[in-house]
Amino acid sequence: AASVRTLSGADAASVLQSLASQDLADLAVGASAPSLLLQPQGKLVAAFRVHRVADQEVWLVADEGVGETLRAGLARFKIRVAVEIAARTEQLARVSVRGPRAEAIVGAAALDGEALVVVAPWPSVPGLDVIVPRGREAATLDALMDAGAAPADAAQLEVRRIEQGVPRAGAELDETVIPQEAFLEREAVSFTKGCYPGQELVCRIDSRGHVNRLLRGLVLGPDAPVPEVGAPVVVGDKVVGAVTSAAQSAALGAIALAFVRREVEPPATVAVGGIAAEARALPLR
Repeated sequence: AASVRTLSGADAASVLQSLASQDLADLAVGASAPSLLLQPQGKLVAAFRVHRVADQEVWLVADEGVGETLRAGLARFKIRVAVEIAARTEQLARVSVRGPRAEAIVGAAALDGEALVVVAPWPSVPGLDVIVPRGREAATLDALMDAGAAPADAAQLEVRRIEQGVPRAGAELDETVIPQEAFLEREAVSFTKGCYPGQELVCRIDSRGHVNRLLRGLVLGPDAPVPEVGAPVVVGDKVVGAVTSAAQSAALGAIALAFVRREVEPPATVAVGGIAAEARALPLR
């Protein structure tokens, strides 16, 4: 599922450019880019992908449940500008395609004429999101499978997300997160564009500072149980983090994501719920 908000009007592009962390000035119609909306203090409001569908219309696609937070954050700055912010979540659905043949499969599929294809790769896995009118999900899946895709359920997608170290709203991402803690600045932050809310903090950290915790992968192995969300990550007798997501990987066994103190340099031996684990840099595979 996804949250979708649209910005339309003569000032839609310029308003988003003034608020988003990404430099969107040259984003062409049909192109997309990851971006963030930040609090003035530099912490996260929402992570989303921007897709420019027309000269005066952009779509913002975010994780499920983020839409209202994103709308409210944008609306705070909507003063004397010709832009309308509309919710489209109830009218639209997202079908994700992940894997080395994602682009070829989507290109070959007989998709609905209203389908919007958004480039949405993971660190080492190409990916596309196909946004379609709600009610057309099944037909879209059939078209993608006819083109060579194999179906995957939500649990399988979650395993792959954790292996890739992709943070998700409601798990790794909330209003306490600084972009560099989850490595969001790598793709979603411009350090050269003009001012936007939160720019001062993220630029200061980039130029002469650091964050106190970082998103890491935890591998407990094939014989270990999957840890509970919230389980403490411990080094010696010191708690250095907590599990945010966890799953059973066919390749790695029990795995998890956690924000871990920066002084724990991967690969490092830690304990999760009393079970030995290795903290690794992401992606895990």
